[in-house]
Amino acid sequence: MKTILQANNVNKIFGAKGNQYTALQSISLSINEGEFVGIMGPSGAGKSTLLNIFSTIDTPTSGKITIDGENIVAMNEEKLSDFRRNKLGFIFQDYNLLDTLTVKENIVLPLALSKVPAAEIEKRVQEIADTFGIRQILDKYPYHISGGQKQRAAASRAIVTHPSLILADEPTGALDSKSAASLLESLSKLNQANQSTILMVTHDAYAASYCQRVIFIKDGQLFQELPQEGLTRKEFFGRILEVLASLGGGHHDAV
Repeated sequence: MKTILQANNVNKIFGAKGNQYTALQSISLSINEGEFVGIMGPSGAGKSTLLNIFSTIDTPTSGKITIDGENIVAMNEEKLSDFRRNKLGFIFQDYNLLDTLTVKENIVLPLALSKVPAAEIEKRVQEIADTFGIRQILDKYPYHISGGQKQRAAASRAIVTHPSLILADEPTGALDSKSAASLLESLSKLNQANQSTILMVTHDAYAASYCQRVIFIKDGQLFQELPQEGLTRKEFFGRILEVLASLGGGHHDAV
């Protein structure tokens, strides 16, 4: 099985000598192709710091990280920019859609920047629009659609490039329960049908219950890993809540 993400002994320290804060300590983990993995933990545990490092927005103080076989820690900014565009897909809590572009134009943007042929762009847009159920809003602007539709459009934009790794940062954080369930069902469907590899940071046990395994972090260190392994989603949800309770992080703990 192909390993998409491999982190070895990753540490992150903020601040200068004498006034330092260790955000991440000795983090080692791997994610295989086609996995849907969640990261959870109490407020200040280091979840967002870890995601920022994996997404190449930040760099570790020490340690090695390879994504799709490439060492991202050793890359210069120019290479990182290309790597980000070609290998990573991002889903943010606040959508990050451009209001001056239609939903379709927002989705097309990364493909156009990569100079993908027009016929291939059209094919991919229609496929992803069907996956996320947004074909009927492709010609609308972001300010004309609901939050749930915006997030499904943002997810479509992240995934249309066929990235090696999709990084989702609290993707359901701004959604109502119905919109959240719709987005999570679509991500799960995509993961199963296309073997898409997804890493999702979330504080919500309901969202995490859609994952195949959940990695829990506490005080910048790995605390526990919980595999779904044949449990129903309802049973998995219950197990996640139990671990969160032992962590001291509740169902809706802040990031």
